[in-house]
Amino acid sequence: MNFAPCIVIPIYNHKDAIGSTVAHLAVHGLPLFVVDDGSDEATQHVLAALAAQYAGQVTLLRLPVNGGKGAAVMAGLRAARAAGYTHGLQIDADGQHDAADVPRFIDAARAEPGAVILGRPVYDESVPKSRLYGRYLTHVWVWIETLSFEIRDSMCGFRMYPLDLACALIDSVALPTRMDFDIEILVRLYWRRIAFRAIPTRVTYATDGISHFDVLWDNVRISRSHTRLVAGMLLRLPLLLAHKVMTRRAVPSLDADAANDGKRGQHWWRIAERGSQPGMSLLALSCRLFGMRFTALWLHPVVAYFLLTGRAARVASHNYFAHLARVSSPDAKTPRPGWLSAYRQMLAFAQSGLDKLAAWSGRVDMKDVRFDDPRAFEALSASGRGALVIGAHLGNLEMTRALAARGAHTKVTAIVYTEHARRFNSVLASSNSDFTRRLVEVSDFGPETAMMMQERVDAGELLVIVGDRVPAHETGRTTEAQFLGATAPFAQGPYVLAHALGCPVYLFFCIREQSGYRLYFEPFAERIDLPRRERAQHLAAWAQRYAARLEHYCRKAPFQWFNFFDFWARPGGGANGRT
Repeated sequence: MNFAPCIVIPIYNHKDAIGSTVAHLAVHGLPLFVVDDGSDEATQHVLAALAAQYAGQVTLLRLPVNGGKGAAVMAGLRAARAAGYTHGLQIDADGQHDAADVPRFIDAARAEPGAVILGRPVYDESVPKSRLYGRYLTHVWVWIETLSFEIRDSMCGFRMYPLDLACALIDSVALPTRMDFDIEILVRLYWRRIAFRAIPTRVTYATDGISHFDVLWDNVRISRSHTRLVAGMLLRLPLLLAHKVMTRRAVPSLDADAANDGKRGQHWWRIAERGSQPGMSLLALSCRLFGMRFTALWLHPVVAYFLLTGRAARVASHNYFAHLARVSSPDAKTPRPGWLSAYRQMLAFAQSGLDKLAAWSGRVDMKDVRFDDPRAFEALSASGRGALVIGAHLGNLEMTRALAARGAHTKVTAIVYTEHARRFNSVLASSNSDFTRRLVEVSDFGPETAMMMQERVDAGELLVIVGDRVPAHETGRTTEAQFLGATAPFAQGPYVLAHALGCPVYLFFCIREQSGYRLYFEPFAERIDLPRRERAQHLAAWAQRYAARLEHYCRKAPFQWFNFFDFWARPGGGANGRT
């Protein structure tokens, strides 16, 4: 299918802000549908001037009387669809949304054109506390009405609709036309089994901004809407419960790679982070007030919920344990694929999150942490040399970094992909201000990354990266290696980076045991060279050597490898060794 996005801007008397909003949006080159919801004469003059200034890009629609935000949005979506566009990006006129995030919404919609892309607000200090806390009451009602946490934020006006799906709903159901529109359309789209994806986006409130939210009547309307939706949920209860064990509507894709994704499952970077930040913060608060052991008890019902509602994760976990079983000896105590093994793996993942929080907030007793063989780490620390340390999503790599930093052995910086874990990382950052200083986010490995890291290594720092994950935006830079009896794609980035830095390379793993944590620090290479003529062969050899060590630790701690989703899927299409 063709992908033709546009932007829809509802406006009512925001004459002072609309010029800046349009200017920031126009740079993206997308058609703009500005819907004047019966604004005053002064605003009409401003809009007419903007339409003339951006002739050919701005389409100005005018409703004769003020009908409400919902009425304006629906008029804009219908007009955009009639003009031949496939997707409409709704954004408020007052400038509170970050126009720089438009490409992120476009990319997400292009990857999953059948999904609704929702903005998940990241507020600064300008947000009124009454609004911030009041929103969560609506969020709770929406979660009840959908029996799901999939709609992260139902009130953010920054969102991308597939126009065919949205207009089909608008034309068949009498949706509210005021502020309650944003909430009700999402719940009803969810009832139609539409998929949702969330994108964190910065939201600011201007001190002199104009708000058209009527505290009394809009809250009455929203309450009335929730009453209708709860009644609708009860009528649909059997279907909603049935849908919990069924896949959501298949999401077609626009390119060959994504089409293959639809057959084999999604790559890790297309899976939205599950769990709400308030829920994560509540667990962090529980850790501070009641301790780690008490808080760990809460993990069991939480994990049970995500196990029941996360079919894709269950399937991927099953595939991982099936691979592990195929390469294990008959007398090995290998977990059998199934619900129990998936539960134990997800529980181990949840526990690792608490361990990270404990490490960064200083709640880990150093007596519970020991090296399997400390000589390599001690020799490197004593030398003062910098090094590249390759870890994995096995055990608790982040906790190891925190412990090393707290012990003042050396400076440790993590190079990470955090695009889909921002909520959890914000909780870690709140527990220790040193967290963000020791974390560098990247989306790709290449010469520019190497240059940025060179000065850190020269200063004696340890750079910690993972070798079992391909960056979200890294295209084709993988090399195949045998892992758990099947061919799997491994990132070339760590070895390319090591070659550019010319520094020693080590492997680092932290495994949780019953008595505490055991650290494994192994020499991997004094230096990695990649001769130009034999570059592919050398990359393959280093990747295979790493894969062999990762397989060793997967056998040692089978429930503690968390990158199973979906490791055997190739970035360029197809999958290997699937069950």
